[in-house]
Amino acid sequence: MSAWDIIVAEAPRFFTWWNIRFLLEAMANTVIASVLGCAIGYALGFALAALRLPQLVPFAPLRAVCILWVEIFRRIPFLVLLLLVFFVSQFAKLEAPLWVIAVVAVAIRMSALAAENIRAGLESVRPTQWEAALTMNLKPWTVLGKIVLPQAWRVILPPSIAHVLSMVKETSLVSQIGFIEITFAAKMLTQRGFSALLTYGTALVLYFFLGWALAALGRYAERRLTGRKTASPGAASPLPVG
Repeated sequence: MSAWDIIVAEAPRFFTWWNIRFLLEAMANTVIASVLGCAIGYALGFALAALRLPQLVPFAPLRAVCILWVEIFRRIPFLVLLLLVFFVSQFAKLEAPLWVIAVVAVAIRMSALAAENIRAGLESVRPTQWEAALTMNLKPWTVLGKIVLPQAWRVILPPSIAHVLSMVKETSLVSQIGFIEITFAAKMLTQRGFSALLTYGTALVLYFFLGWALAALGRYAERRLTGRKTASPGAASPLPVG
């Protein structure tokens, strides 16, 4: 039998209510681990990036600690970081649920990636704007929120969307600690006797729709925050002003 014949023959037995529910629950776990972890990670990453700005934090040792955090967790493979969080929680006898461990690992990883991304966006704004605003006796955090950050979104958002989509795919590694997400669910169904082409093909479709939805949401946020409009195919790009 060809691969297509196998899929057609097994499809009625595979797409039962129990299997569909099981896959959707696994997809929800993937969303929780990736989206919640990325949200927490970006909040922490923004704090790390802000604390690295000399205009906000003149205390150099604190800036050095933030830099050290970013450099360490950017370079550790996600699987190693995940296992480290898992075994530390066991050593400390925290008895944390597996989804909490997954979210914490994703958040730590994303905090380092987001901090570097946000730092680049904040530093893309000319220092003279900081100097002018501070000369007018504006508070540093007010300058950051009202003047610098609105201009930095154009640099921050595009790679941020790519980072989130990348973490959605990397959450497939949390199956190593027994957390049931899309990849682990496909593996379990394969062990129940279903064709790997059918189980992992279904996982591929679920990952595609999840990634597509998050990418569309990211593009919407980019248009809202930066005022950009989606250019039609073949349209000429506007020349940069200034």
